Amino acid sequence: MSPSGEEPRAPMSPSREEPRTSPGRAAVTVVAGMAVAGVLVGALWVWLAPGIHGVVALTDDGDRVQAYLGNESEHLFTAAAMAVGFLSVLAVIAAVLVWQWRPHRGPLQASALAVGSVAAAAVATGVGALGAHWRYGSVDVPGAPVSPENRVHYVVEAPAVFFGHSPLVIAATLLLPAAVAATVYLLCAVSAPRDDLGAWPPVDYLAVPTDRTATVGSVPPVGPSSPLP
Repeated sequence: MSPSGEEPRAPMSPSREEPRTSPGRAAVTVVAGMAVAGVLVGALWVWLAPGIHGVVALTDDGDRVQAYLGNESEHLFTAAAMAVGFLSVLAVIAAVLVWQWRPHRGPLQASALAVGSVAAAAVATGVGALGAHWRYGSVDVPGAPVSPENRVHYVVEAPAVFFGHSPLVIAATLLLPAAVAATVYLLCAVSAPRDDLGAWPPVDYLAVPTDRTATVGSVPPVGPSSPLP
């Protein structure tokens, strides 16, 4: 207790004005902003993802087969890895930016960040799949112009945004950015010096009184001692 008789208080944070944006509107803004960012990520992936070069060949038995040239089949993995990498980078950047929106820090923004990450992943993969199909088209094996005189037709296959077509693989691709964003936001939260994360409204905490007095340097605190005999 202080000499004036008042209980000591923890240091106050700088005064802040009440935010003009409501928490619900802020959450919607985060989700919508990440969905728009997903469009840009999808367009970037379409531009950078490599096509897969291959051939449609006519065998001696008259069958049409499709094959990849050299190690071009590895681009199927490379393209999907690029999509996951782009979405992970977006998740990290979004988590840091959302954390900077100080008045709205808290569980609601963390939930909006996770939902927005899934939305961004869904939009990015959708734009990527449509853009790749528009850019490269589809390989028409039955309609390939091959004949006994011209047995080989060179084609370029569109890259894939997913590592596979199973629902589990697709779900993992969509949920991974949300996990990355939530982890980054959690690390920011645990490193905050205040329990209220500095959000609005600020919460003032009473300092716990002790019987120790202030000291200088490494000198031990001075407490009450018994009188000498």
